[in-house]
Amino acid sequence: MTADPAATAPDLRTLVDALTLEERVALLSGADFWSLPAIDRLGLGALRVTDGPNGARGGGGLLGGVTAAAYPVGIALGASWNPDLVREIGADLAREVRSKGAHVSLAPTCNIQRSVTNGRNFECYSEDPELSAALATAAIEGLQSEGVAATVKHFVGNESEIQRTTMSSEIDERTLREVYLRPFEDAVKVAGTWGVMTSYNRLGGTYTSEHAWLLGTVLREEWGFDGAVMSDWFGSHTTDLSVIAGLDIEMPGPTRDRGDALIAAVRAGEVPEAVVRDRALAVLGLMARTGALHDRRPHVERAEDRPETRDLIRRAGAEGIVLLKNDGVLPLADPARVAVIGPNAKVARIMGGGSAQLNPHYSVSPWQGLAARLGEGRLTFARGCTNHRFEPVWEGDLRIDFYGNRAFEGAPVHSDEMAAAEAFWVPPFAFGTVTDGNFSARITGSFTPARSGTHRFGVACAGFAKMYLDGALIADAMTDWTPGRTYFEQGCDEVVGEAELEAGRSYEVRLDFVSRPDAELRISAFHAGIGRPTTDADIAAAAEVAATAEVALVFVGRSGEWDTEGSDLQDIALPGRQDALVAAIAAANPRTVVVLQTGGPVEMPWADDVAAILQAWYPGQEAGNAIADVLLGDAEPGGRLPQTFPRRWQDNPTGGQDPLVYPGHEGRVRYDEGVFVGHRHYDRAGIAPLFPFGHGLSYAAFDLSDLSCTVGQGDVELRLTVRNTSDRSGSTVVQVYVGDPQARVPRPVRELKAFRKIALDPGAAREVTLRLDPRAFAFFDTEGGTWRVEAGTFTIEAGLSAADLPLTVTVDLPGQELPV
Repeated sequence: MTADPAATAPDLRTLVDALTLEERVALLSGADFWSLPAIDRLGLGALRVTDGPNGARGGGGLLGGVTAAAYPVGIALGASWNPDLVREIGADLAREVRSKGAHVSLAPTCNIQRSVTNGRNFECYSEDPELSAALATAAIEGLQSEGVAATVKHFVGNESEIQRTTMSSEIDERTLREVYLRPFEDAVKVAGTWGVMTSYNRLGGTYTSEHAWLLGTVLREEWGFDGAVMSDWFGSHTTDLSVIAGLDIEMPGPTRDRGDALIAAVRAGEVPEAVVRDRALAVLGLMARTGALHDRRPHVERAEDRPETRDLIRRAGAEGIVLLKNDGVLPLADPARVAVIGPNAKVARIMGGGSAQLNPHYSVSPWQGLAARLGEGRLTFARGCTNHRFEPVWEGDLRIDFYGNRAFEGAPVHSDEMAAAEAFWVPPFAFGTVTDGNFSARITGSFTPARSGTHRFGVACAGFAKMYLDGALIADAMTDWTPGRTYFEQGCDEVVGEAELEAGRSYEVRLDFVSRPDAELRISAFHAGIGRPTTDADIAAAAEVAATAEVALVFVGRSGEWDTEGSDLQDIALPGRQDALVAAIAAANPRTVVVLQTGGPVEMPWADDVAAILQAWYPGQEAGNAIADVLLGDAEPGGRLPQTFPRRWQDNPTGGQDPLVYPGHEGRVRYDEGVFVGHRHYDRAGIAPLFPFGHGLSYAAFDLSDLSCTVGQGDVELRLTVRNTSDRSGSTVVQVYVGDPQARVPRPVRELKAFRKIALDPGAAREVTLRLDPRAFAFFDTEGGTWRVEAGTFTIEAGLSAADLPLTVTVDLPGQELPV
């Protein structure tokens, strides 16, 4: 890594010495939710950040705000296995960050997909540390090439959303070094990231935001990090410990642990003033690198819907789509009658939930993508079933009245109109004289059902709420409110009531919401919905539609309600009655194609009964166009699995019965599987997955041959030939795995150590050269505190997935110690 002179220039040292203690301290915490304070006396601007990683939301809440480009989520980019593409997206995302008046992107997320049920699985690139490291490095290089700081996150051990703000991840040092720290190591050493964000959790009992070994010894001393470390939002817990350990910035503001408390700690001798100077110098360096140091322009957020960004997102979406199975039905050859079925067919599932979500410029559903390509006249639709986690949001001409107290007393202090009964508020609130944590709100409107029958009324809230139907209480999320798995674990689980409704009749609906003054994250939020349960008749009607079509396309999966920050999944079965729907469609039409949209693996009891399966993830605002491109053969299904798909949840590395291993118990979660995470676990346990790591079919066909290796000065050079044996252009991913069968410590059967994406025309061949450095053969020796290559014979396998490795060579290497 080449040091950036902007971070350590003499003028910055002069500048930090010109700051008073109070001004230095002011730079070490947020002024508000998204920015640091300006220092007017010296003409210093305000550093501003924006959430990522699949876009730049800007300063709005999780709902609404200025529109922004929605890129493919992390796992979709992970499925591309293409660092060049990820680097290109990083550079484009930097322009989006600038359009929101920000200098720093809170991205990329490079935690490891340890469990198949992690709610934030969709944000991460892969279960594999080397693939994650390569893609995180590319994303950072792209962002920072345009002068926007990356903030690689979450450092470290945040592989679950269950009690994440207090949970202690118990990870031994070897596992940390070989797996969970690997992407962060390359983010610093290779990409030179300007920012690092600490995780919420504790590591070995100590919060990462005040972990001296993590932030000082590893990050700064061993790796040479010279950027700024910031906390996750509300993830700082102390004044002295965090500053001394190496946390530069506490976010968000206003400060809770710093400010006057830190000034007092310095004057009392509890925190050395030199440490505060170092922290302020790191912040000034970040400001200099991003141009924020003297940026005094008014903060303006713009919606820039650029054609080149549209094209990039569409191309990237297709490149991440994985063809899991194909019995010859794909690509579709100009079909005349297509049944388009499923809950995700006419809804654009473009992103996951939580801090990564944003207000997109637009979104394209699969129906829209297919209709644009084929015309609606060839398509017939049936939803078949639902897949929502929460009842569909209550929509209409709604009115909301705010009260400056928690008892609906007096006249409203502010009133407004709403189109949908959902809100997410963070301070400072923008509605009248309402103060933080001390308000109530009443939403009123009506609902007219399209069909008679049972309807469900549901409400989930961070705060307290009651829902009324024609004046009668129908759902009570107030009286016995308990915290659940919504709104970053600050909200309750959905409370649902049922009522029989008559089609065409208008019903009065009311929601009373009361803020929760002791909310840990200072948020107030609610979602109120009304829905009708799926019936057997709904599925039967969809099967009838499928039976009359040449091909049946079934769009199933999840959404950002399920794949979301703050809530792990309970299992990996498709929600609702989607499995029954797929089975019914497959029975009605032998040419059934299932298109999955999820943030991770799902069980597929119907896999043997359908003709083709596409995993499309959440591919951003061009979702429907990218999916249509692949289905119709306009684009190659360029994806390969970045995470193993097990046959059942219990087969995954955390699928045992020990709650200490997952989801954790009494504040601790033990990473007992050690380095045997992801595909390494399946190899060790001898478990055949449903679809292995690295798997993905092409519309073309490829052959690998002639693997050879040469031991050079400090590395091993591999050569092999890749040939396109089909009459169609296409792409594949060459994957290289290393094994040490004679190791004195337990090591995986094979570890991914190199890969290359290759595109070839029909009949073309290419010789591919890949290099393995000594670290590719090393394990971390905790006794010696070093990376160690043991003398002996290593196996090198090459192929197209972790389970398809037709080429093998061996290499003899001498013993060697490598520095950390």
